[in-house]
Amino acid sequence: MADSQSTARVRNFSPWAQWQLQLAAVEAADPFPASPDELEPWRGRVRRRLAELLGPLPSPVPLAVEVLDSVDCGSYRRARIVFDSEAAMSVPAYLLVPHDRRAPGPAVLAVHGHGPGKDEVCGIDRPEVREAYAEHHGDYAHTLAARGYVVLAPDLRCFGERADWQPEGKYHCDVNLVHAVMAGVSPLTQNLWDLQRALDVLGEHPLVDPERLGVVGFSYGATMTLFLAALDERVRAAVVSGYLSSWKAAHRVPWNLCGSQVLPGMLGSLEHVDVGALVAPRALLVETGSDDILFPEVAARTTIAQLRTVYRSLDAPDDALVHDVFEGEHGWHGAQVGAFLGRWLDRTDS
Repeated sequence: MADSQSTARVRNFSPWAQWQLQLAAVEAADPFPASPDELEPWRGRVRRRLAELLGPLPSPVPLAVEVLDSVDCGSYRRARIVFDSEAAMSVPAYLLVPHDRRAPGPAVLAVHGHGPGKDEVCGIDRPEVREAYAEHHGDYAHTLAARGYVVLAPDLRCFGERADWQPEGKYHCDVNLVHAVMAGVSPLTQNLWDLQRALDVLGEHPLVDPERLGVVGFSYGATMTLFLAALDERVRAAVVSGYLSSWKAAHRVPWNLCGSQVLPGMLGSLEHVDVGALVAPRALLVETGSDDILFPEVAARTTIAQLRTVYRSLDAPDDALVHDVFEGEHGWHGAQVGAFLGRWLDRTDS
């Protein structure tokens, strides 16, 4: 046995500290190109990597959309609907249709963050929702419907009507990740599949123009929004609030990411800028709080600067990529959302 006084070996008992050491050593396997000429081949490689990391997709089934009930909300009617996304899985959602909509027009998919699910984005008046709104200001489905958009707001897996009972101290997303890993699938992939089916539901509605679809989301919902816009070119405009920065920055906060926001092996293989580059040249609005410790402003500005290079290389209009940095913490801002969606969804010649 070695004499403890003669050794200077440093021991570590913390898994978190080990992860941080590994994170510091991560280098991008296929970094952002230095030359504009390399951007398009790089985007092709990113697209292939993303498909590989997402893994196999479920088999499609008929949507079988059913309206369960509805209520008049003043300027619009809110229907509670359900549709099927895959075998043995249905998606509950609210469909908000303005009273004055008479012909096919723009529509928005509103994706909720962590919290009470679709009830928060629709501003349902109950204590849990009021508490979430006070923290995040996230009733954007209600706001957009009041502005005249048809809006679909589904529950993501493990939230709202899709939340299974868990004992105290157990977190839905992380428990679901355990089951998904055992089955060889990813919760992020499953939720993206559900959201693509939600776009199907919106696109088939008689009062929706399928060429004028947008997606908005905050925090966890912004994760889904960014990935969905990258994967599905039906998304003409996307609002990513309180998320886009970098995984390397976000991963330094111990309690930040959940089991529904990660993919196996993504560190070093896929960064926020990679996913955002697949949205270009379509319209993207990013909201960043100046005091957001989860998704820091410095990392967000760096990523946006790289994305501007991509947008310019594709001859996108200057206002196709908007970065709204506001004074505040982790929350939905919304100050530029109305003008942004109006620019890209309301006009058919945009």
